[in-house]
Amino acid sequence: MLAPAIWTVTNEEPMNEDKHQKSAPLPEFDSYIELGEFWDTHSLADYWDQTEEAQVEFSPAQRRVLVPVDPDLLMRAQKAAKARGLSTESFVNLLLEQRLQQLAAGSPVGS
Repeated sequence: MLAPAIWTVTNEEPMNEDKHQKSAPLPEFDSYIELGEFWDTHSLADYWDQTEEAQVEFSPAQRRVLVPVDPDLLMRAQKAAKARGLSTESFVNLLLEQRLQQLAAGSPVGS
């Protein structure tokens, strides 16, 4: 019994700089929404020649913590966040921060 053969076809022409097309310049964006919509329909590979190295710093100490939330409470928070144009995460963090400030200021638990 013979082993199956795998055939591949390669482009034998050497890569030529003249064949590379320069990408169109990146447009200016007025908002992050426009920026996101642009990249939803475009590939960074098409604009790679316009990128530049960036220095990035991050702190491993800043991490997310998962906290179980009652499904009904989560649904209410999602609706309230959407009504205010916020992500659920931002909305919950804002509420938690506000309430903790109230508690630190001595506000009663029920207020």
